[in-house]
Amino acid sequence: MTSDGRFLLRRGTLPEVAPEQLVDILTSACDVALVVSAEREVISVLVNPQMGIGAKVAHWQGAPLKSLLTPESWVKLEKRLGGGEMDTHRPMIVELTHSDAQSFQFPIRYAVSRTATDGAFLMVGHDLRPIAELQQQLVQAQLALERDYETQREMETRYRVLMEMSPAPLMIVSMSSGKIVDLNTGAAELIGAPRAELLDAAVAQEFDGRRRGEFLESLAKLSGTDPNGALELTVRRTRAKVLVSAGVFRAAGDRLLLCRIGLSETGKAQVNELADLAERLFSKGIDAVVFLDADGVVKSANESFLNLTDSNSLAMVVGRSFGDFLSRGTIDLRVILDNVKRVGHLRRYATRLNTDYYGQVSVELSATSFADRPDSGISLVIRDVSVTDTTRWPAEQPGNEGLRNVMQLVGYSTLRDIVAETTEIIEKMCIETALDLTGNNRVAAAELLSLSRQSLYVKLRKFGLLSKDGD
Repeated sequence: MTSDGRFLLRRGTLPEVAPEQLVDILTSACDVALVVSAEREVISVLVNPQMGIGAKVAHWQGAPLKSLLTPESWVKLEKRLGGGEMDTHRPMIVELTHSDAQSFQFPIRYAVSRTATDGAFLMVGHDLRPIAELQQQLVQAQLALERDYETQREMETRYRVLMEMSPAPLMIVSMSSGKIVDLNTGAAELIGAPRAELLDAAVAQEFDGRRRGEFLESLAKLSGTDPNGALELTVRRTRAKVLVSAGVFRAAGDRLLLCRIGLSETGKAQVNELADLAERLFSKGIDAVVFLDADGVVKSANESFLNLTDSNSLAMVVGRSFGDFLSRGTIDLRVILDNVKRVGHLRRYATRLNTDYYGQVSVELSATSFADRPDSGISLVIRDVSVTDTTRWPAEQPGNEGLRNVMQLVGYSTLRDIVAETTEIIEKMCIETALDLTGNNRVAAAELLSLSRQSLYVKLRKFGLLSKDGD
């Protein structure tokens, strides 16, 4: 019979089979076979000898089928038998669980078919215990994999903490490929590049005058002959003089070098001299220097900044938002932070600083981002341009004083108030000034002018500034 219930053999084409031979065929083809009467009593029980349960099911013959099944299985079987599925030529497939007084249970997948017109039916079944055991093994294997995964995550966390908490700059190098497998933050700072950029990079290229083979062989030889010895090398990026020592170990079939990097005496002298010069520039420089965190909060400032803002002490400055010192407040601060985060720096941004005694000072500031450090921040160099402020305005001409006054109002009044009594020429000049102040940042320019971005674009098209600055 095919899957759609059609018979391919005509009646009478199969030879007659003796009952004994039919029993052998059934017990060989299945695990359990039951012949059940219309009254749901077991007429005959056939069991595959390989199952080894012949003695446990011998009492099934003549017993009610209901007493041999769990309550859930009996309800399911009755529902299926009464559903009309037995009226077709196709056998009904159902999974049942046998149970008896000795708590002997096992699941069987039965194919149930009518055997005669008296309502009796044949149940040919296969033992599902091997499948259930396999499923249990799969569940156990999945649980074991999850435990191994959690253990691996724990070990990776411990490894990463040890790498980052180590006071020494550490780097792991593969001897087979010559590439950096891993390194901590201290090593990345000493080499002068972000950790992500150095991973999988050729280690020999980060130091001057060393080829890959020579570099690895020298470190491996040194680790075997003198574990406390080190090679003096020059870092290519920073030109720092460093000492590199190494130890060899194996992992995952590869030989690896655990390299410890430290400044040599020459390198320490260079760093100390550079740090001393930077400290002098910060403390005695005539330009104000301010360090901000990523949110624009002041972390440190030099004496020149305190003088510029008339602040009494550094304690009155540290911890405050830098926007408190800007005449346009958060608008100026947002322009500075957005440009620095986008391109890494900002040059000669013209604005005014508020002093502690309600005064204002015209300044130009430049900003640089320190995004490659774990505690990323921004440094500002601020120059007082109040003395030369007039050089940034148009030459004095009759009637030009009004233009200068209008341009100074940009950012302090709305565009509607500024141009209420002026012509379209003044409106165009204000938009051009806002674009210059923000480095052609149209979003920031719209904020300076208290315009929506859509309104600003309409005016840019009106005055032909889109083609000038690029759309």
